[in-house]
Amino acid sequence: MIERAACAAQVKAWQGRMEQALAERLPATDIEPTRLHAAMRYCVLNGGQRVRPLLLFGTARAVGLSESDVEAAACALEFAHAYSRVHDELPALDDDDVRRGQATCHEAYDEGTAVLVGDALQSLAFQLLASDAALPAAPAVRLRLIGLLAEAIGASGLAGGQAIDIAAQGRSLSVPDMDAMYARRTGALIQASVLMAAACAPQGAAHLNEALTAFATPLGVAFQIQHDLADVPHGAARGRATYPAALGPAAARERIRQLHTQALEALLPLGTVADPLRALAQWLLPAD
Repeated sequence: MIERAACAAQVKAWQGRMEQALAERLPATDIEPTRLHAAMRYCVLNGGQRVRPLLLFGTARAVGLSESDVEAAACALEFAHAYSRVHDELPALDDDDVRRGQATCHEAYDEGTAVLVGDALQSLAFQLLASDAALPAAPAVRLRLIGLLAEAIGASGLAGGQAIDIAAQGRSLSVPDMDAMYARRTGALIQASVLMAAACAPQGAAHLNEALTAFATPLGVAFQIQHDLADVPHGAARGRATYPAALGPAAARERIRQLHTQALEALLPLGTVADPLRALAQWLLPAD
């Protein structure tokens, strides 16, 4: 197992790499339409953990790839995540004014620009997967990457999870129903992160997909529960169906522990090559 300090150092290095990679692939602010491009950079280059790229990099290590082999896919994932976040923050959905200490896109610019920023970031994500020269050239690999991301953000993934969330506002959901909602809303992109890295492996890593999926699914649910727990003191999730609201904070924390254990158990067949993913899971879901 990778030591905690070594994991933290690797996370910091990967985060720094991602900031540079994202900046290089975003349109420059002196190119028309300048306001749209400035807003895109404002929404993407605003810090954050870069969880999905980190998991993609960790999986790449497990299947014998370097960061440069999958960096474009990591950027595509982050652009897709940023697009979903910008749209989620709009008044029609969560109506958030602030994120990470700064004004959200529709507050810093306007609602119309925020909609276009999300649209443009989603398009840019697929453009990278289709044409970035650093990714494997094989058409089958490109199609697999595009399909994985499309599924993760569509009706069977993130968008579907958001729809369930909207429909559930003001009422409670059962634990299985919340698991299903979280697995789509948050878990789908996390699952895509590990599967997209495996898809880039030179000899293919289809035999790993079952274990990687079984790892990423509970990890995504646990990560969302942890996010909901962080929102409790601020009342940010008021009226929404969440684990803390339904079961209380203590039971929600216990559920995180159960899901964390389940995720780690899924990696057992992979042996020591999965140590980067084990370390990332511990970093994302630290023990109390």
